[in-house]
Amino acid sequence: MTDQTYCDRLVQDTPFLTGQGRLSEQQVDRIILQLNRYYPQILTNKEAEKFRNPKASLRVRLCDLLSHLQQRGERHCQEFYRALYIHAQPLHSCLPSRCTLQNSEYTELDWGSESHELSDRGPMSFLAGLGLAAGLALLLYCCPPDPKVLPGTRRILGFSPVIIDRHVSRYLLAFLADDLGGF
Repeated sequence: MTDQTYCDRLVQDTPFLTGQGRLSEQQVDRIILQLNRYYPQILTNKEAEKFRNPKASLRVRLCDLLSHLQQRGERHCQEFYRALYIHAQPLHSCLPSRCTLQNSEYTELDWGSESHELSDRGPMSFLAGLGLAAGLALLLYCCPPDPKVLPGTRRILGFSPVIIDRHVSRYLLAFLADDLGGF
């Protein structure tokens, strides 16, 4: 996986974020307010007023905000990404830096995927194994108690009806009470 910092990601994502129609005026205002009002406070009140100035175009304000955050450091860029995720999640998932991170993760994982396969026998093999395990459990449960055969297993399995009975009896009684009209 690449060791890309949030500042590097912001440099890579700036052209995408400042593109026409990517972020609306309301989304940018919410992000600025998030960076200004919530802990940790990234923007001062004066900086927030500057970046929310309606006289400047949205693209200019956004470019100024992103360059300001890049100059301030890693923590500020990280908080910007957190605010972007909160207020513009669909756009956050389409960022170029996220796409390159996801692609690099997939290439690292795919190099040996065929050697890590659990089974190539299919679902019928799984169902057959599950049926065999359930049959053996039922056989052990229904066999008459024989103290000579598997005494430790008998003690462990002897508690399972008590546990199951406690949980199932509540639902059965509730079902019967509904059928009988509440007694």
